[in-house]
Amino acid sequence: MIMTSTKRIFTLRGAVRGVLRPAVLALVAGGSTVAAAQEPMPAMDHSTMDHSTMDHSTMTPPSPTHTPATGPAAPAASASSAVPVGSLPSSDGSTGRSYAEYGIDAHTMNTGITSSLTLDKFGLTHNRDGKTGLEYDGDFWVGNATDKLWIKSEGERIGGQTEDAKVEAYWSHAISPFWDAQVGARRDFGAGVKRNWAALGVQGTAPYGIETEITAYAGASGRTLLYLHGEHDIALTQKLIFTPELEANIFGKNDKAFGVGSGLSDVQATLTLRYEATPHFAPYIGVAFDRKLGRTATYASAQGESRSSRNILAGVRLTF
Repeated sequence: MIMTSTKRIFTLRGAVRGVLRPAVLALVAGGSTVAAAQEPMPAMDHSTMDHSTMDHSTMTPPSPTHTPATGPAAPAASASSAVPVGSLPSSDGSTGRSYAEYGIDAHTMNTGITSSLTLDKFGLTHNRDGKTGLEYDGDFWVGNATDKLWIKSEGERIGGQTEDAKVEAYWSHAISPFWDAQVGARRDFGAGVKRNWAALGVQGTAPYGIETEITAYAGASGRTLLYLHGEHDIALTQKLIFTPELEANIFGKNDKAFGVGSGLSDVQATLTLRYEATPHFAPYIGVAFDRKLGRTATYASAQGESRSSRNILAGVRLTF
């Protein structure tokens, strides 16, 4: 009986040992693996490697899926001083910047030759005296983006006779995105005395989109003249355009033969309303007021002429 019990005990101990032994061995092996994984790898010594035998052509560079750290970001440029290189201002002319400040070399701009002919006014004019005449005012230019030849002319014919007219020729050079400098000559002709002038001026877009022309003239016998002109298109609708226009003449000395006195000689204000049926054809109606001032008004009264006038206008604006 005792022998049988002892045998059973040894048998049970052997079974337990057979079950626990593999488990203990697996646990020990697992712990060694974790410890090995957590142990840092020794630094690799690249000096012993022969890189000359390595074929780098088969290596694929890593995809740039992340942004490398580049240190502190550069401060952003001030919004008031930053100018996109190569851009032109979307302004009404109030900017004071030159081509260079926009990173543009004017001499590398488009050098293709283009041209344009515009008859700003071509139609009838009816004054307070009941006289109806033909009025024209237009210009033609040909050239490239920076240099152009300009021809300007305006006048009025009543009863088949040219009452007052002038023609001008200029070389025009762009000095900024909105302004051209002009140098040339002017010829006055018509029923009165003919005059020739040398001319120097600027033409462009002033603040608020005002098309501006300022020209100084010098003639024989020390005659001088400053001509000022400004106009602004106001779009009432996409096709209906209202244009107020103002011009003035300032003479340096009295010229009785020409009928003008020194100082501010005359001022003319014109209001026109045109309908742009097409970009090249626009009928208009309007009214023009002209007022002579100072000694010019005195000369007009002495000749039996009115110091002021009012004309009704009707015609077409043509662009080619």
